[in-house]
Amino acid sequence: MILVRHEIGEVLRDLRQQKGRTLRQVASRASIALGYLSEVERGQKEASSEILAAVADALDVSIAMIMREVADRLLVLEGLQVFPDVVPDELVASVEPELSLR
Repeated sequence: MILVRHEIGEVLRDLRQQKGRTLRQVASRASIALGYLSEVERGQKEASSEILAAVADALDVSIAMIMREVADRLLVLEGLQVFPDVVPDELVASVEPELSLR
């Protein structure tokens, strides 16, 4: 069984390590308990939207970026293709007139 909390934890840990930050640094900056963040990263605890927002802010990334990475991992685990990051030209052209009205 695929558990979303495991994938969220993996993504948070990967981002933290890519940024060269320790668990203690991120927990402190996010104002959450070190042990709790550790449990979230290990997939043992569910992260609330408030916790995700605080950790995202502490890592200088958006929640959307975190969730996109989680979604990509889930697609791979479910055996589906990862969607491209590029919006097709025909879709851009079809909504471009609406965007210029804003």
